This record gives sequence, C-alpha cells and structure tokens, in this order.
Amino acid sequence: MNSTRRDALKTTGAFAALVSMGIVTQSQANAALERSSFEGKTLADALKAVGGTPATSDQVTVVAPDIAENGAVVPIGAASKLPNTTEIFLIVEKNPMPLAAAFTVPAGTVPEISTRLKMGQSSNVIAVVKADGKLYSATKETKVTLGGCGG
Repeated sequence: MNSTRRDALKTTGAFAALVSMGIVTQSQANAALERSSFEGKTLADALKAVGGTPATSDQVTVVAPDIAENGAVVPIGAASKLPNTTEIFLIVEKNPMPLAAAFTVPAGTVPEISTRLKMGQSSNVIAVVKADGKLYSATKETKVTLGGCGG
C-alpha cells in the first residue's frame, strides 16, 4: 500500500513542480493525470472518451504506412487543415485499448503530430480532430506483419 501512495505522491509532486515552473499548464497536468480515457476496450469506448462520433472530413489526414513490418514501432502521424484545431487523437481500432494517443494543439501552432504506436494486428488507424468544438476524422488501414502488442 505504501508503494501506491508513494507513487501517487511522486507523480503529483512532479506535475506540481512542472506547473510552478510554467512548463506545463494546470489543465495539461489534469489531463495527464486523467488516464481512464485510455482504458476503454472498444472503438465505441474510445470515441466516447474523445467526445462522441466524429464526422468524416477530407481536411484531416492520417499518415501511416500501408504495411508495417514490426507492429511494436509503427510510425503514425496526423494533420488537420481545419481552422481552430485544438486536439488530435489517434485510435487503433483493433488494439486491446484503442485510444492510443491524445495531443493538445496550442493556439498559433501547426496542427500536425507524429509518433510511434504499437499495433497488435492489422487495423484501421483513426485520427480524430477537435476543431471549433466539433469532431472530425480520417481513417487509414495499416497491415502489420509482426504483432507489437504481445504478438
């Protein structure tokens, strides 16, 4: 029990220090501590966590390989041409926990992100963008030849 309490104190203390130095805003710290959004087991859970069902848009792009040789490190990116983009989420439909990443886009920055994700099997990768309070998405299928989530 002490380990859990100790871990909570360390995490809270670290975020408090980052907030006090101005490196992280209070809302970013709160969002980082809220992990339940990432614990959904289905696509429906992931979409609920990001705010609902998005509309498909040609202004949102998913950058992912057609075939990933190693599912443990799949380069994934997303971009939005929509004005006032504030958040970008990456969802891997067939992963055990589909919501894979969430990014806050500060005002005045280019709404483009890139990262590497684990993919357990071939799946649709969905980029969900929040712009002007509404959700938009784009989807791309990526085939995985060697699983990354325990495969």
